[in-house]
Amino acid sequence: MAKKSYRQAISEALTQEMERDPTIVIMGEDIAGGAGGDGEHDAWGGPLGVTKGLYTKFGPDRVLDTPITESGFIGAAVGAAASGLRPVAELMFVDFMGVCFDQIFNQAAKFKYMFGGKAKTPVVIRTMYGAGFRAASQHSQCLYNMFTHIPGLKVALPSNPYEAKGLLIQAIRDDDPVIFFEHKAMYDMEGEVPDETYAIPFGQANVTREGDDATIIAFGRMVNFANTVADKLSKDGISCTVVDPRTTSPLDTETILETAAETGRVVVVDEAHPRCNMATDISALICQEAFDKLKAPIKMVTAPHAPVPFSAALEDLYIPSMDKIEAAVRSVTGKSH
Repeated sequence: MAKKSYRQAISEALTQEMERDPTIVIMGEDIAGGAGGDGEHDAWGGPLGVTKGLYTKFGPDRVLDTPITESGFIGAAVGAAASGLRPVAELMFVDFMGVCFDQIFNQAAKFKYMFGGKAKTPVVIRTMYGAGFRAASQHSQCLYNMFTHIPGLKVALPSNPYEAKGLLIQAIRDDDPVIFFEHKAMYDMEGEVPDETYAIPFGQANVTREGDDATIIAFGRMVNFANTVADKLSKDGISCTVVDPRTTSPLDTETILETAAETGRVVVVDEAHPRCNMATDISALICQEAFDKLKAPIKMVTAPHAPVPFSAALEDLYIPSMDKIEAAVRSVTGKSH
């Protein structure tokens, strides 16, 4: 199996699905780049080059460079989805959601409900999130919890290249609106990815490690941190189960509750701010449904309740670290260094 980057996996998913289905179009700011200039039109491919090459392959009718107006092109994507196309729109940074949130949570998310289940809105909104890229507080937030809160939206957070390709293909084929979160610090991450097309079903968590002492539940990039910590702790005789929910809506509550009950000790890792995030939601779920199985209080490892700092040194401290995850696991297990 070939090794591919997170970036390549996403691009490959888009390419294969556009080849399969002529109703799929993509749109966003600078997804081709160079329009109106003397150079090549496919000059950029988005801020991190994910869509480069698609303009040349599929042409201007299916790869649409848009003006800098998120409310306009996200609204256009939602309308196109309701009219028979399957758009994939790129919201360059999730921080820009404030400009187009009405089109997402008041329109796309509601159509199926408001029209008695008869309406389909097969739109995918790809967006970048996360700290660690030195992009400061207006381009670095983790806002997947805000979309997870909205009924009618599906939310996916791939943790590696294999997951990115499979989840994006599933998102494109889904008849409901999907917000697809890509961590900007992971685009160069490499992993084994099949050349052929495959889809990973939504709502089915992936257990990446199995252990008896503690369960670590993590999201997106944090899954990789959790795996590294689990591998390190195993050398000290502490075995951990690591759960990657893959999607926050739908959420695989069954796997979460089963793994939490099996170990009785839980650490939830979430890069989002600590108030009303996925860590608090998962912790509440476990306390409500499996409190009698817990052997220790649940520990949450999150970013602080503060904007993402521009200072590189402070940003590194802001991100939930592997040291903090390890300390939390050692705390719930009672096994210090």
